[in-house]
Amino acid sequence: MRTRSKRRGLFESSNPYLQEKAFQNNGSVLADDEKMTVTGAVNKTFLLGTIMLAAAGVSFTYPSGLLTWGGAIAGLIIVIIASRKVEQSSTWGPLYAICEGFFLGGITKMYASAFEGIVLQAVTLTFAVFFAMLAIYKSGLIKVTKSFRSGIMMATMGIFGLYMVSFVLSLFGIQLPFLHEASPLTLVISLGILAIASLNLLLDFDTFEKGEEHGAPIYMEWFAAMGLLITLVWIYIEILRILAIFSGRD
Repeated sequence: MRTRSKRRGLFESSNPYLQEKAFQNNGSVLADDEKMTVTGAVNKTFLLGTIMLAAAGVSFTYPSGLLTWGGAIAGLIIVIIASRKVEQSSTWGPLYAICEGFFLGGITKMYASAFEGIVLQAVTLTFAVFFAMLAIYKSGLIKVTKSFRSGIMMATMGIFGLYMVSFVLSLFGIQLPFLHEASPLTLVISLGILAIASLNLLLDFDTFEKGEEHGAPIYMEWFAAMGLLITLVWIYIEILRILAIFSGRD
C-alpha cells in the first residue's frame, strides 16, 4: 500500500489517456522489447497523426455533417472504450485517429470557408505552441511536479465541464455568449483555455518519459500517442476559435 502511495501522481494527468493506473505493469517482468520507450511513443504519434491527417483530407474535400459530427461522437466513444481496454490500444489508436480526422477535416472546412487563410495560421501556431512547450519542458523552466499536475488537472476538468454545459444548452437552442460571441470576454476566456491546453503538453511529455523510466508495457506507446493527439487537436481547435474572434466573427 505504501509503495502504491509513493508512485501515485507519477502518471496523473488531466489528459484522460495519460493516467498512472494505465501505465503500471503490475510488477510483471518485461523483456526490453516489451517495454515502452519514448522513441516508440513518438513514432506511434507520427503514425496516428498521419492517419488523422489523411482522414481529415477526405472530410475537408468532401464535407459532410455525418462525417464531421459522426466522427466526433465515434471518437468520444472510442476514447471511453480504449480507456477500459488499454491492452488493445494498437487497434483503438488508428480507429480514433480516423474518426478524429473526419471531425477535424469538417471543422477546418467550416472555418476555412468563413475566414480566408485561417487554416494555415492555425496550423502554424499549433506547431509553434508545441515546440515552445517542448523547449520549456526540456529546459526545465516549468517543473512537472505533483502539485502542478493536480492544478492543471483541476483546470482541465473545469473546462471540460464548461464544454458539457455548453453542449447540453445548445441542444435547447441556448448559446453561452462568453463562449460563442465575438467579444473581449470571449477572447480572454479562449486564451485562458488555450493556455491550459498548452500546459497539458508538459504533462504529456513528462508521461512519455515516465512510461519509459518505469517500464510500462509496449502497448502504452499507442495509448500515450493517442493522449498527445487529443491535446494537439484541442490546441488547434482553440487557436481556430481565437483567430476567428480576432477576425470579428465566431
